[in-house]
Amino acid sequence: MSPSATPQRSVIANAVYGVLNPIPFGCFVAALVFDILYLQTAVMLWDKAAAWLIVFGLLFAIIPRLVNLVQVWITSRGSALRADRFDFWLNLFAIVAAIFNAFVHSRDAYAVVPTGVWLSVCTVALIAIGRIVVAVQPSTGGLVHE
Repeated sequence: MSPSATPQRSVIANAVYGVLNPIPFGCFVAALVFDILYLQTAVMLWDKAAAWLIVFGLLFAIIPRLVNLVQVWITSRGSALRADRFDFWLNLFAIVAAIFNAFVHSRDAYAVVPTGVWLSVCTVALIAIGRIVVAVQPSTGGLVHE
């Protein structure tokens, strides 16, 4: 391989990333909606549903982040876009916020508000900002982004 050639990214890894990456964001957005519903109604069903969605979002976030880690930081060190790196860090911080949110949601339902709502807002905002940053960058054949 010549030094000027960019490394090829795996088609299978891109496919796995493209299929699994939207799932955590959907789970975290739904958890935010359920947190807001719980804040408004005090029906514990919404809190428990939000807790489960946060857990499922965290479980589904593992594989896309590992693919992103390999493709952005290891495989294409010099050729990765700054937007991809920024998106990686924002998603990592969102996952950390979601982990804290899962711990908050493990408490009594009345102890979740307002901390759980703010952590849900933070998680969704970080992922959304990362997606917006990647979406406005010109495509260079990098990771698949919806």
